[in-house]
Amino acid sequence: MSPGLSRIVRTDWFGPFVIALAAIAIVAAFNPSFLSPLNIQVLLLAISINALIAFSQMSIIAIGQMNLSVGAIGGLVAISFAGMMEVWGFPAPVAATLALALGLVCGLLNGLVIAWTGISAFIITLASLSLYKGINLGITQAQPFYGVLDAVKAFGQTNVLGPIPWLAVPTAIVALLLWYMFNRLPVGRFILAVGGNQHAAELSGISVGFTVTVAHAISGLLAGLAGILLVARLQIGQPTIGDDWLILSFAAPVIGGAVLAGGHVSIPATLLGVVIVAIITQALVLFNIDPYLVQVVLGFLILGAVGLNRFREARLERPAGRI
Repeated sequence: MSPGLSRIVRTDWFGPFVIALAAIAIVAAFNPSFLSPLNIQVLLLAISINALIAFSQMSIIAIGQMNLSVGAIGGLVAISFAGMMEVWGFPAPVAATLALALGLVCGLLNGLVIAWTGISAFIITLASLSLYKGINLGITQAQPFYGVLDAVKAFGQTNVLGPIPWLAVPTAIVALLLWYMFNRLPVGRFILAVGGNQHAAELSGISVGFTVTVAHAISGLLAGLAGILLVARLQIGQPTIGDDWLILSFAAPVIGGAVLAGGHVSIPATLLGVVIVAIITQALVLFNIDPYLVQVVLGFLILGAVGLNRFREARLERPAGRI
């Protein structure tokens, strides 16, 4: 194997990339309409939102924690965004800015409580999930907001180029910014350092509490953005937005090789994990298969992706063991 090819095989995204290509080839072979412009647009719409959900959880996995309130934050931001347009008549940019600020604050509160109390993120975010969902239902009385502005609806339904929807633009920008943060900025390296070894990071002068708070703030912001984009796509502020995000938020990063103990995540691989889930979900629709089977297939994909990444890690560790 050539050195260049060997380096590609060892990358985080190679396993998910192979799985995604295989899935596309298999589904397209049985149903050529899978690669039609309309179906590609539907896939990209799903990927645009689901990628933000996955990135939101990935930011917390990077520090070795989990955020069970991702869906609750996204849902609260979504209904706040729609409600500000319907009830208060705010322009879409103002409503979106204030709603994103709410998502940031929700994530920030999670991080501050975790950092100050030292209580497990599992417990804190489980409690905040109930808190944020309760506020959601209290505001909406379990009724949707219908007064979404036409400009927002157009943004959620129109394309920027060919089958590429406008919703893909903010997601692409976020992916680039996250890659830059984790690979070039100190805060990204601090997050990975805390996830890799919290004690060593603290001895190195990194403020663990501050880093944990920043990671949760980023998670809340991204979950909020996903909620806003979903309002644009659905053209309604539905109080149930975010209820089914939890499994997806973990599945895509895991398929992308993220280490749940923290210290290692990959933006391209996580994005490919989202693509794999979207392909499977769309294939079930095309073949008229019961949707519950997506959980079964997703479980096998997670195991396969983890196996491929473990094999890659073993190959990397082997030379070191011989020295």
